[in-house]
Amino acid sequence: MRKIKVNLGKRSYDIISGKGIINKLPLYLNRLAIGRDAYIITNPLLKRKYGSLLLKVLDKAGFNSRVKIISDSERSKSLRCAGSVIKDLARFDRNRKVFIIAFGGGVVGDLAGFVASVYKRGIAYVQIPTTLLAQVDSAIGGKCAVDLDSGKNLVGAFYQPRLVFSEVNFLKTLDKRQIASGMAEVIKYAIIKDNNLFRYLENKHKDIFRAKDTALEKIIGTCSAIKAVIASCDEKEVSGLRTILNFGHTIGHAIESAGGYKSYNHGEAVALGMIAAVDLSRRLGLIEIKIGLRIENLIKLYGLPVKLKGISSARIINAYFHDKKFVGRQNRLVLIRGIAKPVIVRDIDLDLIKGAIESIK
Repeated sequence: MRKIKVNLGKRSYDIISGKGIINKLPLYLNRLAIGRDAYIITNPLLKRKYGSLLLKVLDKAGFNSRVKIISDSERSKSLRCAGSVIKDLARFDRNRKVFIIAFGGGVVGDLAGFVASVYKRGIAYVQIPTTLLAQVDSAIGGKCAVDLDSGKNLVGAFYQPRLVFSEVNFLKTLDKRQIASGMAEVIKYAIIKDNNLFRYLENKHKDIFRAKDTALEKIIGTCSAIKAVIASCDEKEVSGLRTILNFGHTIGHAIESAGGYKSYNHGEAVALGMIAAVDLSRRLGLIEIKIGLRIENLIKLYGLPVKLKGISSARIINAYFHDKKFVGRQNRLVLIRGIAKPVIVRDIDLDLIKGAIESIK
């Protein structure tokens, strides 16, 4: 079991990760003293697979629980779904001290964090991420949001959880596509921050796809530690440090939105966004071709797409202009000067961006 701290003064919290640790969850909840009434937000598949286990652990420790099931779809990240959850939460919250448990992947975590941030002007919540993507990235750092028709994550907040509890055993039933999706975020961390992790991913892809404990614990621990340091130093993207975590995401989010959140899942869209960002880096003379090829080969190695299909460049560009990182007509993109050498570039010529999008078709 590994413990990593996100240092935010009075709002600091721990990231606990390891195999076979779920029975220790009540110990950490009791230390937080956030209440005895857990409102669990999850999806149907997780309720069937692990719901009884989680409820048994909580019940044995004297916690009262209610389960709210939402669809495992990006469409659940909506104001309509959030409103429905809040109404149900209010019905449960009578003469109780309620806290929320986000029991799922990125969609559940985003929605649960958003609900926690607005209900009664903010209540405690705990992340129990069950996908690789959530354990290495989305459950950490306090970003929570819902989508609008015009773009992804446009309504949200920075609202930190009180605990992130990553049980590695929950990853054992993920299919190859889900593992690959999570690996897009792991590859992102390697590209922007850790040359050693990049080499590890090149050499250990078989162990990762076989869900070997040592490999999973290595990448979860490494990525969690990187995210914890960045979130501690630049919680709300003021200094620009946290902005490097958006590598591949600006164009990736545009691809997701342009595809109606159906064509590609988040990790796949980010992979394509990283390929486009690498192409832009090359066009601007920031990297040599061989660096780009090395990154492309690693992305391919994990079964992620490197070519875009079924979405027009015009739709992607339209979605791109709705990105929340725009200031007026000026956007910013995270590019690279090499492995572990990110750079933030502003006001890139639109023709260059269009060319980068065309390069992945």
